[in-house]
Amino acid sequence: MCSQIKAIAPKLYRRACDVLVADITGGVLCAGARLTETAVAERFGISRAPARQALIELERMGHVRKAEARGYDVMAPSDVATPVPAPGEESGDPKIHFLPSWELIYPDIEIEIVSRTSLASWRINEAVLARHYGVSRTVARDVVARLQQRGIVQKDDKGRWYAPALTPKHIDELYELRWVLEPLALEKAATRLPEGLLARMRIHIEAALAAIDEDGEALDALEQELHVELLGHCGNDALMRAISLPQALLVAHHFLYRWTSELFDTEPFLPEHLEIVARLEADDVAGAQAALVHHLKISRQRAMLRIQAVAQVIEPDDLSYLERLEPV
Repeated sequence: MCSQIKAIAPKLYRRACDVLVADITGGVLCAGARLTETAVAERFGISRAPARQALIELERMGHVRKAEARGYDVMAPSDVATPVPAPGEESGDPKIHFLPSWELIYPDIEIEIVSRTSLASWRINEAVLARHYGVSRTVARDVVARLQQRGIVQKDDKGRWYAPALTPKHIDELYELRWVLEPLALEKAATRLPEGLLARMRIHIEAALAAIDEDGEALDALEQELHVELLGHCGNDALMRAISLPQALLVAHHFLYRWTSELFDTEPFLPEHLEIVARLEADDVAGAQAALVHHLKISRQRAMLRIQAVAQVIEPDDLSYLERLEPV
């Protein structure tokens, strides 16, 4: 029986509401501050309709009340004292911490696309994506730019955006890039690591090895710790940008770990990470590089096993902004 990945409903008003609740309970928005549809829409880069829904939801939750004039007045949190406005800051004109609009919807879009690349390649329609989420084309463009930066999408020969399928050929190409580039970054980073980083990594890996049930989020964090945080100390921005393309695999693993937890009795990469850390602790940089290459070459085979396993059990819903591309 297939499991189904449901399309994530584009509830921008809910995300805007959550941020505003945090601002109210955290004292960023003080009691008596005035919120209007226009101000909320401009802050989050959304239309007036979801802004209106956010305010209605805030009123339902008791965080705001309808003002006698236009808009809504912020209520004091019932369980905490009313924060005192900072000097020079009027309660009706609070200091606002702006959140880039694309960040509100990016996590959902990333997982929606990555979860489908184990099945096929997908073309992304920016205009439809904007309509689907009720945002501007500029916000949609920012989302796609971030997807490109993460190595998830690229342009075809006609300049159209698409997310390539995680085929054996594509996986091979990405891993070959990784075992050429990452050992070089490791060598450069080895002499620049902050004190305590290796000890922290060892503690985290050993804790994961000792755990009865391995958590997908924890495994993903361990991958990020080695392949992003540690390598990021190499001091070569151009090299890290080159590494970021094949590390689109790390984004895929974030999804795959959750669906293939029973594929292996114990997560195989943990002792491999531990070996790399041990070599670095012993100042054996060449040994750490060799261990990293070994880890990446074996990981390529495991990645294909994960992708094949997931492809057999998922059945994603259709999304208006994604068009499935048939193999050439």
